[in-house]
Amino acid sequence: MLENVAVVLLDGVHPFELGVVCEVFGLDRGDEGLPVYDFAVASAEGPTLSTHAGFSVGTEHGLERLETADLIAVPAGQTYAEREYPPELLDALRRAVERGARVLSVCSGVFVLAAAGLLDGRRCAVHWRHAEELARRYPRVRVEPDVLYVDAGAVITSAGTAAGIDACLHLVREAHGPEVANAIARRMVVPPHRDGGQAQYIERPLPRSRCDTVGEVLVWMERHLDEEVTVEQLAERAHMSPRTFARRFQQETGTTPYRWILRQRVLLAQQLLEATDETMDAIAWRTGFGNAAALRHQFVRSLGTTPQAYRRTFKGPEAA
Repeated sequence: MLENVAVVLLDGVHPFELGVVCEVFGLDRGDEGLPVYDFAVASAEGPTLSTHAGFSVGTEHGLERLETADLIAVPAGQTYAEREYPPELLDALRRAVERGARVLSVCSGVFVLAAAGLLDGRRCAVHWRHAEELARRYPRVRVEPDVLYVDAGAVITSAGTAAGIDACLHLVREAHGPEVANAIARRMVVPPHRDGGQAQYIERPLPRSRCDTVGEVLVWMERHLDEEVTVEQLAERAHMSPRTFARRFQQETGTTPYRWILRQRVLLAQQLLEATDETMDAIAWRTGFGNAAALRHQFVRSLGTTPQAYRRTFKGPEAA
C-alpha cells in the first residue's frame, strides 16, 4: 500500500524537484475520488533550509518522520553531486528499505541514495549530466544515463526535473492503477506516460575531429553521410590498409566506422527534424538511411522515440 509519503530535504534543495513530489502526493484530491496521502516534508539539516533559487523553506518535521513513511522521496539539490550527507539521514534511508518502505530520488537526489549504499548492484537513472560522476564515485552502481526512470523494487530513481513526474506517476499507477494516475496527470496537464528516454534530450552537437590520423577522413564522412561507404573505401582515402584503418579508427574515436556514421546520421536527422519541415523520406535520404522506415528503426534504437514524436517535442506545436 502507498498511503504515507515523506519528502526529506537537505540544504540547497531545488524548489521544482521538491514541488514535483508535493504536487503528485501532497494535494488533497479526495473530492474527486482520488487517493489522499498522509504527506509531510521533513528536514535532515534543521528547521530552515536554503534553496538554490534564493529563498528558504521551513518544516516542523525532522528525520523521525521518515520512520513511518511508505515512500521517502529525495529531491535534487545544489552541489548534491559533491557534498557529504548526514550519517543519520543515510541510516534512516537504510532502515526504511529494510522495513519494506520504498525510496525515490529525483535528479541529483540519486547521490544521496548511492551514498547510503542503496544502489549497490542496482540499476539507476540519473540526469545525463551527472551520469559519469555518479559512475565514477560509486562504481558498484549500474548507471543507465538514457532512461527517464528506473524502478528497481525498493529503490526508484529518476532523471532530471520532469522525469521526476514520470517516476511519481509510475508509482501512483503501480499502487492505484492507470485510471488514478491518468486522472492526476490530467489535473497536472502532463502526459501520464512519456515514450522514449533521456537520449532524445541530450545535447550532442556534431563533433569536430581532433583525431591525428583519421581526422581528414572523419571530415569527409561528415560531408557525405548520404552515401554508402565501406571500410575499404575509407581506408583507401586514409592511405592505409583496411585492418590498420579500422584499428586506428577505434583507437582515436572509441568506436567503429559503422557506429560512428550511424551516430552522425541520427544527429543530423535530429537537427533536420528540429529546424526544417522536410518529410521523413526527404530526411531519410539526406541522412543516408534511404527511406522513412529505416530512419524510424534506427532513430528508435538510438533515442528510444520515433522521429515524429521527436519533431513534436522539439519543433513545437506547429509540428503536431
